[in-house]
Amino acid sequence: MEDDFVDRFEELYGVAYRAAYGVLGNRHEAEECAQESLARLLTRWPRVNTYAAPWVARVSINLAIDRVRADQRAARLRPSEPAERSETDLSDRRRDLAAALVALPRRQREAIVLRYLVDLSERETAGAMGCTVGTVKSTVSRGLDHLRTELGGTWIWDEA
Repeated sequence: MEDDFVDRFEELYGVAYRAAYGVLGNRHEAEECAQESLARLLTRWPRVNTYAAPWVARVSINLAIDRVRADQRAARLRPSEPAERSETDLSDRRRDLAAALVALPRRQREAIVLRYLVDLSERETAGAMGCTVGTVKSTVSRGLDHLRTELGGTWIWDEA
């Protein structure tokens, strides 16, 4: 059974990494989230091996969002410094996207992450979420409407 895990490791690591990187925009932190996701997956392998890709993507996204939240808490505790424009706008936009994703209802966040950050099809997303394709479409549509409102119509993937 663990041989199957070893055979699928690279594929699953790629899914976990892409999902975390989409939220964080930082390779090192995305690698850490992906590694932690795969470690958690191994301990649960017999139960989740049939839907491992969506499961590991969800765990990786949750770990990335936890990092964003921790960074936001730490930033609130730090004394204010004059903002430097040397930081890339893309990094700021990724953090805005992560914060907006955190604010979404769980089901909408899950659907958007699986569809756009993990790049699953509507059918695969429906299978991972245990619902119909129509439910995925409507859930994603509502979630994207919330994100457009929150982010002012600017999207991280427009420039990535």
